[in-house]
Amino acid sequence: MALIDTYRNNIMRKKKELSKLESDKASEIKKSSESEKKIIAAKNSISRTKNESTIRSRIRDIDRYNNTLATINKKISNLESKIVNKSKEISNEEKKLRREEEKEWKKREQSETKRRKELDKSMKELQSSIDMHDSLHQQTQKDIVELRNIPKKIKVLFIASNPLDQPQLRLDEEAREIEIMIRKSEYRDSVSFITKWAARPLDILQAINEINPTVIHFSGHGSAEDELVFQDNSGNTKLIAKDAIVQTMASTSDNIKLVFFNTCFSYGQAKVVVEHIDAAIGMNTSIGDDAARVFAAQFYSALGFGHSLYKSFQQAKGALMLEGIPEENTPELHLKSGIDKENLILVQP
Repeated sequence: MALIDTYRNNIMRKKKELSKLESDKASEIKKSSESEKKIIAAKNSISRTKNESTIRSRIRDIDRYNNTLATINKKISNLESKIVNKSKEISNEEKKLRREEEKEWKKREQSETKRRKELDKSMKELQSSIDMHDSLHQQTQKDIVELRNIPKKIKVLFIASNPLDQPQLRLDEEAREIEIMIRKSEYRDSVSFITKWAARPLDILQAINEINPTVIHFSGHGSAEDELVFQDNSGNTKLIAKDAIVQTMASTSDNIKLVFFNTCFSYGQAKVVVEHIDAAIGMNTSIGDDAARVFAAQFYSALGFGHSLYKSFQQAKGALMLEGIPEENTPELHLKSGIDKENLILVQP
């Protein structure tokens, strides 16, 4: 995972550098506009006067402004070149990150395939032992029960979006903390944690189709109008309406059991999406970075110990209180009609 973290850090650093270059370019464009206005003003002054001294003075002004404008345009051109190069660097780093994530996922799949083969082999050996040795029947039955108690595999899809024109959130810390807590849980090998960064709207469907997750976790900004804040092709804000989220979940909900909106003002989305999904978590107001991180990390830790979704939710609220973060009433758990909150277990025997 160290190489993946390196790529992620490189992407974040280069995006900050890109943002600085774009800011510098905007500043130079403003200067250029001011110089052009001065040139126009000087020409207008010449057209309104017949005084030769004034005309000569304005011509000198125009020459000076033109020189300044040429210098500014050169800076703008240089900045544009740097922006193009920086964007290419970011794209290359993102490709490296995707390749590394794919390698990691393949390793996990291979490990899971090997584990399942070993499990199948053990089951066959146990069944053969039952047939051959009646005297060992009770012990064999006990072994079968223990084998069946191995938790099933679930996939958590962490979708993060942190547009350049929004206040920057520490989403990488949230993802890192969740992954650490999953690793510490009893059934850590039964929880696969997959991240998708700098998400754009269509990335949601692509990721769901590719990964077929059990849990979808949205991390980033939300709006008071029940919208999720994603990124457009330039890395700036792209709003996704509640109806679009609901339609997406409705069309892909076969294996999805939980949608976790770890975004501000997301209770409306959570409340509606449970018409199609067993459960959803949303925030009834804005939530701070620390609260979002602590709540999510403890929630997935509890799931990894085989607790019910409701108990995991309560433990996550308790973690906020233990940390002295007064936002335990911000998260809300919504369940589909007819679902028993005590028996909804994602990592289970």
